[in-house]
Amino acid sequence: MLRVLAINGSLRTGSHNGALLRAAAALLPPGAELVELTGLEHVPAYSEDDDASPPPATVAALRGALVSADAVLISTPEYNSSIPGQLKNALDWASRPFPDNALRGKPAAVIGASTGMFGAVWAQGELRKVLHTIGAHVVDRELPVPFAQERFDASGRLADDLLRQELGDLLRELVADARRVHRTGEPTIALAS
Repeated sequence: MLRVLAINGSLRTGSHNGALLRAAAALLPPGAELVELTGLEHVPAYSEDDDASPPPATVAALRGALVSADAVLISTPEYNSSIPGQLKNALDWASRPFPDNALRGKPAAVIGASTGMFGAVWAQGELRKVLHTIGAHVVDRELPVPFAQERFDASGRLADDLLRQELGDLLRELVADARRVHRTGEPTIALAS
């Protein structure tokens, strides 16, 4: 079974990005499973002074979850036109040691939801840039979910058919690349610029 690690960039209980990841779990191609990362809020602020062996337990858990994943799917809100601080902090930890880090060569995709009209599109662009710099192989497309409070029904299901189709397409691309990596060791997704 192919393992896709889902990371919710929002720490808020009942976040729209959490709902978007649950929608992704239902749309994954057969033979793939979504495993949600927990504990993002407990990852300490990155300091090179603390980046020792062994690392803090929450950092070791984060890195271990990334290593054991075949692909990574991050759903991010947008804070002040950028990435939420705790998500960026976790990626700073994940990027070490550079260049041989847990995200190096890992297929990754970014999606996002916000209550505004742009659907976290700026945060998604920033996040793809960060992942590319770390060395992940990033799906070069975005999935903005604007006015997220209107896109999910009362049960939390993504109620927009077009968004569900676009999310399914993105997930098929991510999973296909993860399968290629398994077979050949080389991802084929075009790197985000």
